[in-house]
Amino acid sequence: MTDLVCVGVIAGAYGVKGQVRLKSFCADPQAIFGYRLSDETGEKEFHITLSRPMKNGFVAQVKGLKNKEEADDLKGVKLYSNRDDLPDLDEDEYYHADLIGMDVLDTGGTILGQVKSVMNHGAADLIEVHGPGLKDTVLLPFTRDIIPTVDMATRRIIADPPEGFFPGN
Repeated sequence: MTDLVCVGVIAGAYGVKGQVRLKSFCADPQAIFGYRLSDETGEKEFHITLSRPMKNGFVAQVKGLKNKEEADDLKGVKLYSNRDDLPDLDEDEYYHADLIGMDVLDTGGTILGQVKSVMNHGAADLIEVHGPGLKDTVLLPFTRDIIPTVDMATRRIIADPPEGFFPGN
C-alpha cells in the first residue's frame, strides 16, 4: 500500500478560461474538493475549486490556469491525496489502489493471476486479472458471490468465478 491514493483525474479543458473537467473517484464525489491534491509523486500540488457539477463529473478551476491551452496540458493528470487524509473504510470496503497487484486464487488455492486494475463502468466494480496462461485479461465482477474473500494482510483475493472465465475452469 502506498501513502497516496488516486482520488480523481483531470479529463480535459472546459471552455476557454482555464477551467477543467474533473472526474472524482470518491464515494462522495464532491469530497475531492476537500482534500489536498497532488500528482502521483506528491511533489506538485493542485489547488482546485468547484465551479459547478456536470454530467459524469465537475467543472473546476485549477489555481493558476488562465486559458484553454494550459488546461489542455493537464488532460489525463491523476489527482492523489494522502491516505491519512481520507476517511476510514468499513470492513468490506477497499481503495482500488490497494487491490492492484494482489494475487487472485480460486477456492482451491490455484493462482489465477494478479489484479491489473479496478474499473467501474456504471453498474459495479470489475477487477481486471492478468497472469500466466491468459491470452487476454479477465474481468471479474467485484461482488461477494464471485469475490468472497479479500485478505489485505496476505495480499490475496479468493475468487469463485463462473465456469469458463479462466482456462481449465
